[in-house]
Amino acid sequence: MNALNVAEYTHTLGLQAKTASAQMAKAPAAIKNKALKALARLLRENVDALQVDNARDLDRARTAGLAEPMVDRLKLSPKVLETCAEGCEQLAAMPDIIGEILGMKQQPSGIRVGQMRVPIGVFGMIYESRPNVTIEAASLSIKSGNACILRGGSEAIDSNKALAKLVQQALAEAGLPQDAVQLVQTTDREAVGQLIAMPQFVDVIIPRGGKGLIERISRDAKVPVIKHLDGNCHTYVDDPCDIAMAVKVADNAKTNKYSPCNASEGLLVARGVAADFLPKIGAVYAAKGVEMRGCPESLAILKKVAGAQLAQATEQDWSEEYLAPIISVKIVAGVDEAIAHINHYSSHHTDAILTTNHVHAQRFLREVDSASVMVNASTRFADGFEYGLGAEIGISTDKFHARGPVGLEGLTSLKYVVLGDGEVRA
Repeated sequence: MNALNVAEYTHTLGLQAKTASAQMAKAPAAIKNKALKALARLLRENVDALQVDNARDLDRARTAGLAEPMVDRLKLSPKVLETCAEGCEQLAAMPDIIGEILGMKQQPSGIRVGQMRVPIGVFGMIYESRPNVTIEAASLSIKSGNACILRGGSEAIDSNKALAKLVQQALAEAGLPQDAVQLVQTTDREAVGQLIAMPQFVDVIIPRGGKGLIERISRDAKVPVIKHLDGNCHTYVDDPCDIAMAVKVADNAKTNKYSPCNASEGLLVARGVAADFLPKIGAVYAAKGVEMRGCPESLAILKKVAGAQLAQATEQDWSEEYLAPIISVKIVAGVDEAIAHINHYSSHHTDAILTTNHVHAQRFLREVDSASVMVNASTRFADGFEYGLGAEIGISTDKFHARGPVGLEGLTSLKYVVLGDGEVRA
C-alpha cells in the first residue's frame, strides 16, 4: 500500500468511525449489552480457530527472533480468551453510565446546573504485542458508546484480524454499525502517522506499548494523547511486617508473570527486617531462576542463599523495566527512604507497601505519586479486570484526562447541562 493509498484508507476509516460514533452515542444500553454478550459467546465458540490464527503470529515472532517475554505477550491461550469473554460479560452486567447527570444544583438565578456523562466520540488505539487488547478496547468502546479505530502491532496481525472479525459480527448481531470498531488492516507504519493526525475524525489517541512508540505518538500527534508508559513497579517490605505474607506477595508480584507492566521490577526492604526477609525471598527467587541485582548491603545477605543468581545493581537498574526474571533489590532505612526512592525512580505506575504499621501504610498511600498505590497486595492486581472495570484500555500514567486502569469512565467526557424555566440573566 503506497503512501497515497494509506492516506486515503485511514481517511475512510476515520469518516466511517465518525459516522458510526453518532449511532453508538444514542444506542440503548440493552443493545450495547447484547453486542457484548454476543462477543463473549463468539469468543468461546471460536477458541480453536483463534489459536490457529494465533499460532501463525507466534511462529513468525519466533522465526524473527523476538524475545520470549514478547512472544509470551502474543499468546491467545484458552485462559486468555476466557478472561476476555468474562470481561465482556462483566461489562454487560455493569450499569450504563452514559447520560447520567452528576451534581445537579439550583443556582440563585433559578437555573439548575449539572454535568452529563457522554462518550468521547472516536478514539484511536495504537498498541503492540497483546492481541487480547483488541477485545478489551472493542468491548469498552461498545459499552461507552464510542467508536474506535484499532491499530495493533504487525507481530499480531493474524490474531487481531480474526478477533476484529468476531467483534464486527457481534455488532451486526445486535443491530449496531460494524464500523463502530475498525481494525487497521495494513501493517504499514504510515497508517499510524495518518491516524494520529486526523483531529477532524479522532478525538483522542491511546498508545499502549514500548517507550519508543509512546514517545513518538506523544511528539507527533495532532490530537490529545492518553499515555500508557512503562511499568517500573516496586514492592516495599516495611519494618514492621508479616514476613510470611511479605514473601508470598513479593513472590507473586515478580513471578506470577514476567511480561506485564504491573509486575514488580524493584524490591525495597527496610533494614530492620532485611536479615529475616531477604534469605527467604532469595531462596524463592533462586528456585525460580530470578536474577537479583542488589545493592552491596543486600548482596552481602543474599550471597548466602544457595543457587542465587546475583549481580551488583547499577544506577540504571533502579529505573529499569525488565519484563523478565530479573529484579533490583535495595535495602533502605525505612518508609521515608522507600517513598523517596520510588518517587525518584519509578514510572509512577503501581507501587506497594507490605506492612503491619497503619501510619506507614497511610503515609505510603498519600505520598507515593503513582497511578495505583497498594497496601499488603501484589502489584499484579493493577488491572482493569481485577479492579472490577470489566476491562481496561490501558493503564495511564498521565494525570489528565485519566489515571490508572482506563475503563468506562476514562472513555467518557462531561458536558454541562442547564435546566431552566424561562430564566434570563440580569
